[in-house]
Amino acid sequence: MNTLCDLQLDGPIATLSLNRPETHNRLPAAELPHLLELLDRVEADARLRVLVLTAAGNKTFCAGFDISDIGSEPQSAVTLDDVVSRLAALSIPTVCALNGAVYGGGVDLSLGCDFRIGVEGMQLQIPAARLGVHYYPNGMRRLIELLGLGMARRLLLLAQRLTAEELLACGYLDQLVPLADLPLTTAQMAQRLTEHAPLAVRGMKSCLNQLARGLFDEARARQGMEAAMNSQDLREGARAFQEKRSPRFKGR
Repeated sequence: MNTLCDLQLDGPIATLSLNRPETHNRLPAAELPHLLELLDRVEADARLRVLVLTAAGNKTFCAGFDISDIGSEPQSAVTLDDVVSRLAALSIPTVCALNGAVYGGGVDLSLGCDFRIGVEGMQLQIPAARLGVHYYPNGMRRLIELLGLGMARRLLLLAQRLTAEELLACGYLDQLVPLADLPLTTAQMAQRLTEHAPLAVRGMKSCLNQLARGLFDEARARQGMEAAMNSQDLREGARAFQEKRSPRFKGR
């Protein structure tokens, strides 16, 4: 049986794929440590500037946590919450390319990314209440941070199913494209992110995440600002602007 996750590196872009379309890319508990390990590898590789998260198939991005694992023994020490929290904490920008429908814990996995590109005809639903499952607190927090308390209630308490158009309107999706356009649109966004100054991007991502959670560390933010102000990248950016050319940032 193939592993759930596959990590590919292409220059500064890492692509992490869920590759079990025959199971709608569900997340078995036994695979979560491997997924966490791959995210740690991404964070440790200083050459990388963006992570793309996507999945195989053309129907479902992720059907969430494998319900058959709930209450089973032995349980992994790594939880889905651990994986999504690690994804959300990555220092580099992350893009989720949603190739189809997304359900349950798969919704939270996508919320761990900075940007989400969806496809026409996709849908989203969190059926926790219909299954007797109490969604975990950090997953609820991410829903509220991004979509607001009202939408979180609709998704968790009513188990409402949202269409692609509704997902774009409520801010869950940053872009909505035909399925055939998803690879190119994702590649264009990832490439754009790689072209920006890494120190500035990482610092601002960290600040934005802290501000969203009400945990802003001003001293840490100012350290990041000073590092960017004193960087070779800032001087390169100024020269490139004056010379009317694309900058060549080195991340230092």
